[in-house]
Amino acid sequence: MWYWLFKYILLGPLLALLGRPKITGLEHVPTNGPAILASNHLAVMDSFYLPLVVTRRITFLAKQEYFTGTGIKGRLIAWFYTAVGQVPIDRTGADSAQAALTTAKRILGEGKLLGMYPEGTRSPDGRLYKGKTGLARLALETGAPVIPVAMVGTDVVNPPGSKGLRFGRVEVRFGKPMEFNRFEGMAGNRFIERAVIDEVMYELMDLSSQEYVDIYAAALKENPQAGTQQAEAAKPASRLPHTAVG
Repeated sequence: MWYWLFKYILLGPLLALLGRPKITGLEHVPTNGPAILASNHLAVMDSFYLPLVVTRRITFLAKQEYFTGTGIKGRLIAWFYTAVGQVPIDRTGADSAQAALTTAKRILGEGKLLGMYPEGTRSPDGRLYKGKTGLARLALETGAPVIPVAMVGTDVVNPPGSKGLRFGRVEVRFGKPMEFNRFEGMAGNRFIERAVIDEVMYELMDLSSQEYVDIYAAALKENPQAGTQQAEAAKPASRLPHTAVG
């Protein structure tokens, strides 16, 4: 109930006023059944504007820290993220990746829409970074279609590092569903999974018109100096490195 109240009454109208969302390709989102919405990630507001424009409820996997805060503020934050469709995952343990995969498979098994950010974290500078293969494995193991989604302008409405919101123009662009049935039974093969996620990232690059950098965004955040050097070495590409598979 709270999900729909936030979407249509408590928060949605304000976001619509601030961002004046423009939507293209919404017809590519299935009206029923499981699907993975694979989005680029520019700002916290990506997780709000994407559900705002999709009729069906979207479930996101969120870091557990959002749900474990103490005091009144911590409880309110945990309640809010639960109410808006976020599911906590522990990203610290040795088995965290498998735990996240298991949770995601359960959500898709229930016929729901799952929102994922294949970059793994927000872009530190507005460029598109290398995708992680967890999404590829999930798509291969479940057979769920992957729908690329480009968020544009959310970093203007919600600038990185800022807790405030500003007026801007948000665009949400949905691409055609991507099926990977030709790789059936090949989940766990790292070359296949890399080929799948690179294909998804290429579609995201095409939809968003972002510059692509062939390193992980987390590497740049953890070690800005080394990450910047790697980013410079990985020359901006108009196309992703081609993986010759099937």
